[in-house]
Amino acid sequence: MRFRNSRQCFPSCSSLHRVDQDRAYRRRKKSEEELQWPSSSAHVISQLAKCFTTAMVGSRAWIGGLFTRSNRRHERFIDYPLSILQEQRFQRLQDRILVPFDETRLDHQEALRSLWRISFPSVALTGLVSEQWKDMGWQGPNPSTDFRGCGFVSLENLLFFARTYPVSFRRLLLKQRGDRAKWEYPFAVAGINISFMLIQMLDLHADPKPKCVPGMNFLKLLEGVYKHIYIYTHMCVFVSENSALFEFLSDMNVAEDEKAFDVLYCIAFAMMDAQWLAMHASYMEFNDVLQATRNQLERELSLDDIHRIQDLPAYNLLFQ
Repeated sequence: MRFRNSRQCFPSCSSLHRVDQDRAYRRRKKSEEELQWPSSSAHVISQLAKCFTTAMVGSRAWIGGLFTRSNRRHERFIDYPLSILQEQRFQRLQDRILVPFDETRLDHQEALRSLWRISFPSVALTGLVSEQWKDMGWQGPNPSTDFRGCGFVSLENLLFFARTYPVSFRRLLLKQRGDRAKWEYPFAVAGINISFMLIQMLDLHADPKPKCVPGMNFLKLLEGVYKHIYIYTHMCVFVSENSALFEFLSDMNVAEDEKAFDVLYCIAFAMMDAQWLAMHASYMEFNDVLQATRNQLERELSLDDIHRIQDLPAYNLLFQ
């Protein structure tokens, strides 16, 4: 079998001329783009600055917008049954997140004052509308306007954090740890966005129950400890025969699990701050930090050996 000799083809003069023309055109085009880049980049930077300035001093609609990234995932909904206990606790949690902040209500006003007293015990608050609120990380002198994005539950979350884990709360409030950026995230407004993120992540507005995996896993934790107490009381003759002790243990469990969302909030806040330091982030990167926090929370909620919120690995961040 004979093979045809391969011939080496050389381009003609005309084709070489076209190649030179093409190269010249590409060089000229690249030069024009390089000349245009400074003005273009300046325009982008100015637009970002304008956007952030508008968010900070203008419309409050950026709550849950600038600091949260939409993460709508197309997940197939798996139907699952709820126990009576889960239904009751989920309904109570839904009722909480539907309460708006009302600056005319005395209990809401007192909650806001309590947050200030815990945060700055040695500084007297001059009023519910005061420039002092900016020191806590609110957008303006009237913090009530910032609650429009999430409602009264976000203030409840902050108060729970301050009262239950005061050391961790003050560490984050005063930015006491780590090599931080010049432009830090505003503490209070970040807290509102974390509440908003959790409500979205757990699909707490769903009717009759969450349709996402994180929400399903969260509902399991609402009665996880109760199941363990129930099993234990049937294994131990003394406890199972002592109805008063059984009721006492059950009441302890109810009190703990009723605050599962609030504890998860504290964990998320501590986790967000740890992510912030690890990523060496500045204020324009808060969106990325919050998304990384959400991803980590979803992974931890899916672990097999998690029976209550306190079992999450990130729970230890509250005591570091």
